[in-house]
Amino acid sequence: MEPLLGKTLSELQDIALSVGLQKFAGKQLAEWLYVRRVSSLDEMTNISLKGREALKTRYDVGRHAPIREAVSKDGTRKYLFEVGEQFVESVYIPEDDRATLCVSTQAGCKMGCRFCMTGTLGFHGHLSPADILNQIFFFMPAAPQDGLTNIVMMGEGEPMDNIDNVLRTLEIMTADYGCAWSPKRITVSTVGIPSMKRFLEESECHLAVSMHNPFAIERAQIMPAEKLFSITDVVALIKQYDWSHQRRVSFEYICWHGQNDTIRHANELLRLLRGLNCRVNLIRFHEGVDRQFPASDEKQMEWFRDYLTKNNLTTTIRRSRGEDILAACGMLVNALQS
Repeated sequence: MEPLLGKTLSELQDIALSVGLQKFAGKQLAEWLYVRRVSSLDEMTNISLKGREALKTRYDVGRHAPIREAVSKDGTRKYLFEVGEQFVESVYIPEDDRATLCVSTQAGCKMGCRFCMTGTLGFHGHLSPADILNQIFFFMPAAPQDGLTNIVMMGEGEPMDNIDNVLRTLEIMTADYGCAWSPKRITVSTVGIPSMKRFLEESECHLAVSMHNPFAIERAQIMPAEKLFSITDVVALIKQYDWSHQRRVSFEYICWHGQNDTIRHANELLRLLRGLNCRVNLIRFHEGVDRQFPASDEKQMEWFRDYLTKNNLTTTIRRSRGEDILAACGMLVNALQS
């Protein structure tokens, strides 16, 4: 069966016509899928019984629950979803005034960043819009009471490597016929590859760039994507767009002792990002893959943050969540599968 979840309004209208319904039934299907967020065709009570039976011969909604859950001591929850023959994980991060969901866009990842545990999985395929939305909708009861305040596409995979499906998902999440979310509630991450230009042109969602080192030669040693699209070219492209209003760009920066947390690196960050309205998020490293990446201590991270901030580059230390259940940054390895 083909899922209806992930179809755009025009596609749903075509589907309605193909099973003998009127074109306006496409709008009704969109409301059931994206506003009421039903799990079965039988719940679509303003679609005729004959129409629902015709739909069932070719389609289903495409919703399915996760198969396993883990709960961190800090309240973070990690969920394992089955996608065909593969598995992916999502992380739900509750806070006092917000609830953020970190979703996956691919099964595994092909970027090969040496410090990332997820990269050890290898690449096992793109997730469809239905696969991505299914992760989200599990945490979103029917409108108007949403269970989430923010979504970050920072789970397994490189979103810009699955750009068609990611953009379609973003359209459905933000369109009036869909979930009607503000794009300012969604952040999409990237290591920086050429297809990010399409994201910048076709979406208004926030952007987060995994930088981790401002020097191209040093970055290439830990992030193979640097050889395809240099961080200098990434930043140059970003500077072509307007970030002075509500849309934001941030740079994610894992700190390693003596390797990227020095005065030399701080000054290069200041030079590279000069003139760009942005934020740098410093991340504590979770030593799980390669011990040649020793984590910076808290004192050094605070010095690094304060130095950048004093020189007019807004910098924060991002709080780590879910490390004890392998749910923190770069730690998604489908451990719940075993």
